Amino acid sequence: MDQLALLFLLLLGAVVSVPVGDRFGLPAPVLMTLFGGVLAVSDFVPNVNIPPALILPAVLPPLLYAAVRRTSWRQFAANRRPIFLLAVALVFVTTLCVAGAAHALVPGLSVAAAVALGALIAPPDPVAVTAVAGQLGLPRRLVSILEGEGLFNDVTAIVLYHVAIAAAVSGEFSVWRAGLDLVLSAVVAVVVGLVLGWGANRLLDLLGDTTLQIGLTLLVPYAAYVLAEELHGSGVLSVLTASLFLAQYATDADDVLTRLAGQSFWDVVDTLVTGVAFGLIGLELHNAITAAPGRWGTLLGYSAAVAGVVIVVRLLWLLPATWLTKRMHASRDYEEEIPLGWRETVVMWWSGMRGVASVALALAIPLTTEDGSPFPDRNEIVFIAFGVIAVTLVLQGMTLPWLVKRLRVRADSAREKEFEKELAVRAMKAARQKLRDIEQVEELPEDLSEQMLRRAYDIGIRISPDMAEEERREAYRQGARRLKKVRRIQAEMMSAARHEVLAARNEPGADPEIVDRVLRHLDVRSLR
Repeated sequence: MDQLALLFLLLLGAVVSVPVGDRFGLPAPVLMTLFGGVLAVSDFVPNVNIPPALILPAVLPPLLYAAVRRTSWRQFAANRRPIFLLAVALVFVTTLCVAGAAHALVPGLSVAAAVALGALIAPPDPVAVTAVAGQLGLPRRLVSILEGEGLFNDVTAIVLYHVAIAAAVSGEFSVWRAGLDLVLSAVVAVVVGLVLGWGANRLLDLLGDTTLQIGLTLLVPYAAYVLAEELHGSGVLSVLTASLFLAQYATDADDVLTRLAGQSFWDVVDTLVTGVAFGLIGLELHNAITAAPGRWGTLLGYSAAVAGVVIVVRLLWLLPATWLTKRMHASRDYEEEIPLGWRETVVMWWSGMRGVASVALALAIPLTTEDGSPFPDRNEIVFIAFGVIAVTLVLQGMTLPWLVKRLRVRADSAREKEFEKELAVRAMKAARQKLRDIEQVEELPEDLSEQMLRRAYDIGIRISPDMAEEERREAYRQGARRLKKVRRIQAEMMSAARHEVLAARNEPGADPEIVDRVLRHLDVRSLR
């Protein structure tokens, strides 16, 4: 089997792992990690030959963009305090604690190398958190905080990592230089992200075609990452900035086809890239183990100790951080999404899984220093890093669904339903107001005006039937049954029409482009 066949196998696994995970109640990323591990020990599977420097640029940009599409700038702004405490402060604290433990445990491990180890395993993985925690029906406030932490903590961790690696390679370290690098990296990333987001937004308006617009959205996160890195900025923060800008300003309410096609496209990209990324974790885990032969017992002990430090530090940080956030929240006039009670805090604690970013940073550790000598304890660092990744991803990822069920931490369905009803009322009122505006300009027949008014009312009821009074609700149910029957018949008629048009594709003299154009028209009509 060659590398291309291995990639195809990982893509196939990414597709299959979703229904298998749903069937057995296991997260798909965890299954792909295990699948990658099984492939790694198989004789017919070759060693993965991907340059470590390409893993982050190839995997993170589309996954970050897909994650941002599911959130909004308002959620980040509302959760800025808990996100700061987790994505910035906790990364620093975890890095220092891990560095101290590793320096004390591993004989001869330098301080700079220990800090590099701490930085690369400090940030919980945004992909793992979104893919695992986002499918468990958790309260939206928890998912928002976890997503915000996962999206922003890589910025802090990667800068710390590069500073530590530079110190280990050159033997020099400056606290002021490290702080300046962090600030400059963030400023450059934000500027690059805003410029690319603005430019992409203008270009989307000029392109017009749905296919070209979706293609551009695929290029933007890669361009933001690469350009920011070239200018010594944070590629992750640049992607987040550009993605948030587009999510805020590049949404056209009337561009239904682009929105539907774009959602389907990014769902596919998210599923495939996530599966490949976690499959690579399993494959590289085997390589990390074989890189340190004869010392597995000792290194496993180091890995277990460091994993324990990572898990305990997160819990000890979350308890006072949650209390502090609540105290700060109590003095604010606006609503801020924070964990409520110890159960939600425990779920947040157990959701700190490491993943793709940690793997890429571990593999990107240079082989030699400036004087040509081997990088100090590189194999030990990689082994310990992969041990922590395996513990947090597999152990926590597989037990998190059980923990959520055991603690009964679920989304507030009543509140979500009430918000849905509120949106339905607002949609109905907007439609009725537009109808009144039209009636002031155009003279509509009375029967047409009444029909349009009923349709405006039906807009809200179809979204939330509970907003109608009881007699109207029963009438709506009867109408819905009749409409369902009409739609079933219409669907069968449209199906017959599509089959007939599609059959014409194989007829002599038929122009496939014209057939596809007519078929597209029928497909769009079927969505209405």
